[in-house]
Amino acid sequence: MINIRNKAILRIAVATTILSTLCAHGQNPADHSVRMNPSVNQIMLQTATGEVKHYNTDELSEVNIDNKNGTVSVIPKSGDWNDEYCQNVTSIGFSKTPESGECAEIVNGGVNITEAKGWLESAYIKWDIMDGASSYRIYIKGGKYADYTPTDRELSRNYGTYGRADIVGLTAGTYSIKVVPVVNGVEDDSSASEAKSMTVRSHNRKGFAHHNFSGVGAYDDNGELKDDARVIYVTAETAKTVQCEVLQSAKETAGKGTVFTGLQQIIKGYQKGFEKRPLAIRIIGTIKANDMDSFLSSSEGLQVKGKNGYAPMNITIEGIGEDAAIHGFGILVRNSSSIEMRNFGIYWFMDDGISLDTDNSHIWIHHLDIFYGQPGKDKDQIKGDGSVDVKGDSKYITFANIHFFDSGKMSLCGMKSETGPNYIDYHSNWFDHSDSRHPRIRTMTVHVWNNYYDGIAKYGVGVTSGGSAFVERNFFRATKHPMLISKQGTDAKGSGTFSNEPGGIIKSFGNVYADNETNGYMPVTQNMSTTDFDCYEASTRDETIPETYTAKAGGSVYDNFDTNPTLIYDYSPLEATDVPAYVTGYFGAGRLNKGDFKWSFDNLSEDSNYNLIVPLQTAVKNYSSTLIGIFE
Repeated sequence: MINIRNKAILRIAVATTILSTLCAHGQNPADHSVRMNPSVNQIMLQTATGEVKHYNTDELSEVNIDNKNGTVSVIPKSGDWNDEYCQNVTSIGFSKTPESGECAEIVNGGVNITEAKGWLESAYIKWDIMDGASSYRIYIKGGKYADYTPTDRELSRNYGTYGRADIVGLTAGTYSIKVVPVVNGVEDDSSASEAKSMTVRSHNRKGFAHHNFSGVGAYDDNGELKDDARVIYVTAETAKTVQCEVLQSAKETAGKGTVFTGLQQIIKGYQKGFEKRPLAIRIIGTIKANDMDSFLSSSEGLQVKGKNGYAPMNITIEGIGEDAAIHGFGILVRNSSSIEMRNFGIYWFMDDGISLDTDNSHIWIHHLDIFYGQPGKDKDQIKGDGSVDVKGDSKYITFANIHFFDSGKMSLCGMKSETGPNYIDYHSNWFDHSDSRHPRIRTMTVHVWNNYYDGIAKYGVGVTSGGSAFVERNFFRATKHPMLISKQGTDAKGSGTFSNEPGGIIKSFGNVYADNETNGYMPVTQNMSTTDFDCYEASTRDETIPETYTAKAGGSVYDNFDTNPTLIYDYSPLEATDVPAYVTGYFGAGRLNKGDFKWSFDNLSEDSNYNLIVPLQTAVKNYSSTLIGIFE
């Protein structure tokens, strides 16, 4: 017997022979499990088919396990029902509450600090506006800063009723922040306040972007800026006027180079290939299309382009705080290596939110919030086109910890021109009621792991054109078709296929399926049909797929990249049942504190809906930050 009170995580192995979902005490036994609800404590019973049954723990009396007979009985506090599972429960767990981050120890003087926390290689602090103070100076201590050290002025911002500062580029460790008000032009240290004991964690640098590569973007792997990196701060007011020196020939030297004005022109300056100093572009507030100096891509907006294929750029585009965003345009990357994007939102983009178009490598895109784009010409572009597309022989790409809000077509991964192999991974993302292409894979070799598929109206992972996908330890909640291979298995049934192209191969391991409309989703595996399967269900993570298993259309085989230690990176995935709590938690997907734009989907109406949500579109189109400006 399991006493359900005060449990955190528990897994108990029981018999795995599949006889029935519930023991048949008479005809059509009832199922009293409930829908998944991350806001309450629930017990999870995982079945041998990968399905997860949820029960609210405060409604249960006990859970009995009979190992001899292989049964699991769920008994309520009230009511005369008893859900008994016969020989098909493989594990039992208790859902974790999503992590909310640790609050700092606050010591208030004259300034009233209201909130302070450490995050991922950063920390932030908020305070009430103090009477008589015209500005504030922010100091950081911890890590390499033995004593309180002043931070960049641009990090301290005014939001009308409160001030806020976000310090980035911190190594993992414990930090303190001091806020000193400026009164009559002088720092008043007697009125200073402190936030102490803030824990800063490292980003997860696991994925193909980091495979055999150190320091993607402007930062070293320890989270600090590279020694020779420069920083520019960009706001709506300065996007046209911000300046930076970018060397344009071998004759130019630091301090005597060409100075470019405007964000797009600064990035364009890197295309010559002579500037080797890394660049951190820090976005403050919302930058709208009309704020920009120019766009070099008429279809996407901001363009980052190297001199030739896979040119090292060492550029990080990062948001400061939880309200950094671009609005009315997206980002196109071509011929570039070592690019990082993190902690900003993308609203109302032109065609794609982010397009990795041609000959890119070691690109790390993470902790973004991506919303609706502008409607395109085709019916399937009503929510914009691709949220994050990757093609044109781009390789060693990682999309991680991104929160997608009802994306229509999340990600096209590959075209028909790739020479390959092209290694891409998607991990720890929150596909929040988005529709399809999670991702849609052509030709590429792709690792899809630890993602939360949360109400997917059309399909999850789709493979065509000889692509290979390892779909590992993902949590599929209310996902219509978690995995599809073109022209075979589920895709070949009913009303047709998601693609008329040849198929590929999907290897599946450790995935779970919950709240599916059919109340018992089971993928078609090679054990059911050796020629007409949705996926090859591996018995162990490191199982190789024999070449005898081929795509029904096209005859391609799986390339077993994931079992080759020279091809796959070192990583430690979560169990699938732990994924929702992590992804929706403080360190999971999306911007810091899940961004300043909040939207909750109604699962009952939105799980199977792939139409445009007009109120969400209106909110996205009309979004603006509450930022007033930077304290002088």
